[in-house]
Amino acid sequence: MRTLSLTRWVAGIFLSVACVVSAQAQFNSDQLGPTGRNLATNDPRNRARIHTELGAMYYQGGNMSVALDELRIALNADSSYYQAYSIRGLVYGALKEYGKAESDFRSALNIAPNDPEVNNNYGWYLCETGKERQSIAYFLNALRSPLYETPERAYTNAGTCALKAGDLEGAQGYLLQAVQLSRDGGLGPRIQLAKLFYRRGVLEESRVYLSDALKMMEPPSAEALWLGIRLERKLGNKGAEGGYASQLRSRYPTSPEYQEFLKGNFE
Repeated sequence: MRTLSLTRWVAGIFLSVACVVSAQAQFNSDQLGPTGRNLATNDPRNRARIHTELGAMYYQGGNMSVALDELRIALNADSSYYQAYSIRGLVYGALKEYGKAESDFRSALNIAPNDPEVNNNYGWYLCETGKERQSIAYFLNALRSPLYETPERAYTNAGTCALKAGDLEGAQGYLLQAVQLSRDGGLGPRIQLAKLFYRRGVLEESRVYLSDALKMMEPPSAEALWLGIRLERKLGNKGAEGGYASQLRSRYPTSPEYQEFLKGNFE
């Protein structure tokens, strides 16, 4: 099984950054009742929610040990809080403890088989563990829910995983839907569309999507710079290719993308 980066795992997470960043403040202040007692302690479900949000925050920050501690507290407070199982599945997946990850996702799905966030997270886990084709069904199940607040995330994930599976037609459809529904400009799907059109040889279209994505990034990612190098190389634009290469070298000298550049593996 290949090594998975934290950045890729985080893409599947069900909690928004704004939500998890506020969790610690909520735990420390908002849960205090009129007598100063912490209401989160008295309400198992609320305690589970807060510690799940904290677990997600630490997971996003790469602190897996503390994330697991928070999620353990959440499930001790309320063993039916399926969101905690779902996040812990992602944590265990990132740690390559796949048996534990599967067990947690199954627990979440047994409690809430149609929850869109659980389906999205499990789909991402499958995609990142080499089961790209199997993952699509879970993204589509997430999209069936009329209460799903971020369908663009599932469309992006479905498109990304369909692309990995070699289904270029399906990937293009999902990613275009993600861009259309996106409320933040669609950085993720635009990068994937740039990759897709590059693979199809539609280079000018690839350049448009990559250019749009780069306007939303600061700094540009190693993935985007490496795509830019290969794209401009095929288009014969030596100046732009060199500019991307210079940035990749200065910003990400230890990245896998730069190692591929040094080896001359442009395809």
